[in-house]
Amino acid sequence: MDAYEECRLCPRNCGVDRTAGEKGVCCETAMCRIASSGPHFGEEPSFSGTRGSGTIFFTGCSSHCFFCQNHQISNEHLGRAVTPDELLKIGRRLAASGVHNLNFVTPDHFWPHVEYLCRTLRAEGVTLPFLFNSSGYQRPDMIARYGEVIDIFMPDFKFVDPALANACMGDERYPAVALDALRRMVELKGFLDPWDPAGMSPAERGVLVRHLILPGHVENSVAVLNLLRHEFGKFLPLSVMSQFHPVAECFQRGELARRITADEHQRVHDLVVELDFQHVYIQEFSPGAEFLPDFRKDEPFEGNRGRKGTGAG
Repeated sequence: MDAYEECRLCPRNCGVDRTAGEKGVCCETAMCRIASSGPHFGEEPSFSGTRGSGTIFFTGCSSHCFFCQNHQISNEHLGRAVTPDELLKIGRRLAASGVHNLNFVTPDHFWPHVEYLCRTLRAEGVTLPFLFNSSGYQRPDMIARYGEVIDIFMPDFKFVDPALANACMGDERYPAVALDALRRMVELKGFLDPWDPAGMSPAERGVLVRHLILPGHVENSVAVLNLLRHEFGKFLPLSVMSQFHPVAECFQRGELARRITADEHQRVHDLVVELDFQHVYIQEFSPGAEFLPDFRKDEPFEGNRGRKGTGAG
């Protein structure tokens, strides 16, 4: 766990001693904290399948997008502390619950804990795919280390415009950093395999990229899609999301303070078709709120209630 002593786990390169209780941009010390864990049915069918994705949501984030849909844990820091062995116990229980994968949500700032969990479970014979579910804002030179234990990468690609990135998460380098990291993920693991949008054969390996349409910023989505098509071709697996809901910070800033419109959704949809992406999820316009989380509840996602899976506490 010595990586926490002069922490440079994310592109912020804070260099603080998290073992001494200092906090960097992620606002977390070396004590791992999680907000929720259990079978989750709100991911793409390639990950949720029929039995759910075994998610562990980590508290804190190095990106801090002010509009974050998981703002309660990324920006407000809800969560409980777990030791490495407690995290391992959660992972064991999840792996035994019948889920299709173990899904680590925003894990980079707690990577030493996650790596310990993954290596121990593999040594114990767990064969489930391990999924790195992230903002896309990862240190490119960490990707090879992640790839030693991670099977699936699911990064966001949020912004192409450096000014928009700076306004939303305080780092104009996001587009360059995210693209470099994504190139390395694809080089290491390839595209998502198998590709079964029905979810009957969940993914075992590879990369899928997510992009959230932002209200009033369709040009950003257009630029993202064009860039990804140019860099990776039409077979890059994509998930284009329309689920944006303004959070309190949006109204306080007077920015992104509405949902996307039908016209904005249609324009992005049409471009996906025009660019001939072959492996793509496009979320319907105005999706339901059953998978918008409230991490103050024991089960943050209404859509998970009553579904199969024993949970992990």
